[in-house]
Amino acid sequence: MAAFENAPAGAEPIESSKPAIVWGPIIGGALAATGIALILLLLGSGVGLSMVSPWSGQSSSATTVGITAAIWLVVVQWLSSAIGGYLTGRLRTKWVEVHSDEVFFRDTAHGFLSWALATVFVAGFLASSLTSLAGASVNAAGQAAHTAVTAAASAAPKGNLDSTAYFTDALLRPAKAGDRGQSDNGAAAAEISRILLQGAASGQIPEGDRSYVASIIAARTGLSEADAHSRVDTVLKQIDDAKSAAKEAADKARKVGATTALVGSLSLLVGAFIASAAAALGGRQRDEEEDLLIGARRRP
Repeated sequence: MAAFENAPAGAEPIESSKPAIVWGPIIGGALAATGIALILLLLGSGVGLSMVSPWSGQSSSATTVGITAAIWLVVVQWLSSAIGGYLTGRLRTKWVEVHSDEVFFRDTAHGFLSWALATVFVAGFLASSLTSLAGASVNAAGQAAHTAVTAAASAAPKGNLDSTAYFTDALLRPAKAGDRGQSDNGAAAAEISRILLQGAASGQIPEGDRSYVASIIAARTGLSEADAHSRVDTVLKQIDDAKSAAKEAADKARKVGATTALVGSLSLLVGAFIASAAAALGGRQRDEEEDLLIGARRRP
């Protein structure tokens, strides 16, 4: 590899007219890395789908599938970065009258730019695919929600749609709650639903509402007051357990998202390093082989 020779003292420095960056190998390496990444992603999707089955007992756990997907994404990033970076360094032309340290820097810079360009391509492709999928899901969910709301609005009593219905019920509660529960089961069920909704919104159900609901249940089912109170407490405990489970699931999803983001960022950083190192390796091998070829031609 030719090294840069210092110019004589007093002479003007000679600047090369050729740019230090060559976009042809960079784009070629980026396209190769993008193609390999997409192939590997499709392969990983096929393997992942084979791990999930609608039949009970034949599907891997969600944790196993998630860990496998994360490991595969890291493998995809590293392998595509290595191949794209190596091609970037191997395809560039030889720089003459350039110091070996400068050649090494240019090769690593070319590998890094190739990795960055390929990452933008893959991110754009995935973002477009996810946006299309999310749009279809949102449209389907919106249609289902519209249908459900329409059906509920037509089937539910008008009082359920009034935000002040709970307070109206509190004002009009009869002295004996059992009378309403025995005479109109539908009205009693609707009133209990409004009490539960109000309790969910405020975070707790007052003791007066608990007693009132228990009296309605006792009148409808024939249970004693003590058994009705026990049933109310059991149902409220189930509601609290469901709320706690939902919070735990949300917290778990938050932790998984944070871990995925950290692993993804670390994988990208390592991928950038691999692409730069592979480009430096490819460029050095390309120069060494050309030097060997020139030396062989000069031999008699």
